[in-house]
Amino acid sequence: MRRRTSMPTLPPADAAASDERPADGQGAGCDGGRGERLRTEFGFELPRGYVDESGTVHRAGVMRLATARDELVPLRDDRVRESRAYLSVVLISRVLVKLGTIEDVHTGIVEDLFASDLAFLQDFYRRINSEGHTRASVTCPSCRDTFAVDLAGGGRLGES
Repeated sequence: MRRRTSMPTLPPADAAASDERPADGQGAGCDGGRGERLRTEFGFELPRGYVDESGTVHRAGVMRLATARDELVPLRDDRVRESRAYLSVVLISRVLVKLGTIEDVHTGIVEDLFASDLAFLQDFYRRINSEGHTRASVTCPSCRDTFAVDLAGGGRLGES
C-alpha cells in the first residue's frame, strides 16, 4: 500500500508542464508580485494509453516529483534484486498519482503498459526529477520584475 503525504495546493495537473504565465500587460513573464510555488505534480498524456480489463483506454495521467524514499524503497524489492530492469516499473508505479480514472496505480498496471508508454513515462520521470536544475533567474525588460525560466524547455540548443 502506498502512503501519500499531504501536498501543498497545486495548479491543475492538466496544465502544461512549463512555467509559462499569461501576459498581464507588464511582460510575458510577470506574475504581478505573487510568490512562486513549487510545482510537485505534472500532467501528461501517454502516446498509446493503458487498456484496462474492460477495454477502456486511459491516456491522461498525473506524475508527482519523486522523493528520496521513492528511489530507495525499490532497491529492497525482491523483484528488483532479481532483475534491475524491474526497477523502473516499481519506481514509476510509486510516483504515478493517477492514470485516466485509475487512482491506485500499482506495478501490475505499469507492467501492462505498452513499451512505448513505459519509455515515455521513464523519460517524463527524468525530465521532471532531474532537469529541475535548469532554471535561471531572469529580469523582464518591460517591468523589471525578476522571475525563473526553465532553460530545458524540451528542445535542443538553438531551437525555438
